[in-house]
Amino acid sequence: MFYINLIMAKQPELILEEQLVAQLQILGYANVVINDERALLSNLKNQLEKHNNIVFSDKEFDKVLNILSKGSVFEKAKTLREKQHILKDNGDNLYFEFINTNHWCQNQFQVTQQVTMEGTYKNRYDVTLLINGLPLVQIELKRRGLELKEAFNQTNRYQRHSFGAGAALFQYIQIFIISNGVNTKYYANNKYQSFKQTFYWTDKENKRLTNILNGFTSEFLEPCHISKMICKYVVLNEANKILMVLRPYQYYAVEALIDKVKNSNQNGYIWHTTGSGKTLTSFKASQIIMQMPQVKKVVFVVDRKDLDYQTTKEFNSFSKGSIDGTDNTKALVKQFSNDTKLIVTTIQKLNTAISKKQYLAKMEKLQNERVVFIFDECHRSQFGDTHNRIKAFFKNI
Repeated sequence: MFYINLIMAKQPELILEEQLVAQLQILGYANVVINDERALLSNLKNQLEKHNNIVFSDKEFDKVLNILSKGSVFEKAKTLREKQHILKDNGDNLYFEFINTNHWCQNQFQVTQQVTMEGTYKNRYDVTLLINGLPLVQIELKRRGLELKEAFNQTNRYQRHSFGAGAALFQYIQIFIISNGVNTKYYANNKYQSFKQTFYWTDKENKRLTNILNGFTSEFLEPCHISKMICKYVVLNEANKILMVLRPYQYYAVEALIDKVKNSNQNGYIWHTTGSGKTLTSFKASQIIMQMPQVKKVVFVVDRKDLDYQTTKEFNSFSKGSIDGTDNTKALVKQFSNDTKLIVTTIQKLNTAISKKQYLAKMEKLQNERVVFIFDECHRSQFGDTHNRIKAFFKNI
């Protein structure tokens, strides 16, 4: 009787796993059997060849694996997003990519289960999502009634015991999912992550999608969406050398701002409470918008000098060198004149730049360009003569 009860206790987790894999297949994931690292590497070669429309010889693929083997989790996250180059056996240059970050739907999506890796201990992972053959999303399941923290702790053990084993491809995981069926959360691959920093996903109306089979998978794990989260909404924090992923309200805020820039010239307003990650939201919005071909500049405007310095420092912590902060109005005007795409400045310096005669010749060249302004603490800076002067000067904002 004890033996029968033990089997029944394990069964619900297995059923949940099978149901999840079946749902993922309906969403467009190809189911692939990968039992060990040998099969993982073979599949990786095939998927990278398919994605890049090339063929690697065995020696050439060894060079690819050499690229993949280097660095920490943080450095590997950079490698994942960078264009790659090796010399072919005949000496020719060969260029390829691990993931298409600009057209995130145009990748190869697979699901596998029960991959076994042996490091300090032998571990078998529940469900793994592969993009172009690389394990980028790991899902740890527990049966209903168990605390989510058990799945979180199990994932931490995998990080310590086996993710770095062999070719260490599991160090390329970008997002973890933990679920007991009725409750599901996600978080970035960050070994310093605490359980308090795991997030529920929500819809646009802020309704939580907690059931992994009823809402979460179809919305969050849909191939294009999870690929977009990885390519656009995982942030590489340079200051702490860690990965961060946006919370749902941050994601929807940035998406709304992008839509405004693409489809209208109207203002948009984002309201976040203190401590909710406003700077991260602002940075990600600025970073994506400045890459749009129709946008000449993105200007992040604050209203006090100490905030100017602090915001520049925080922005640069997310992406080193992404912001060239301005110490004076002359430096600001120079940034408007050169190829700097993202500027942080105070509303006072901006007002000086468009008001003083000595700067007008350079500033007027941008009057009809598409310049996107993001105002920090807009309840202080959005109203009044200064703001109206900025709106009147720039004709295409």
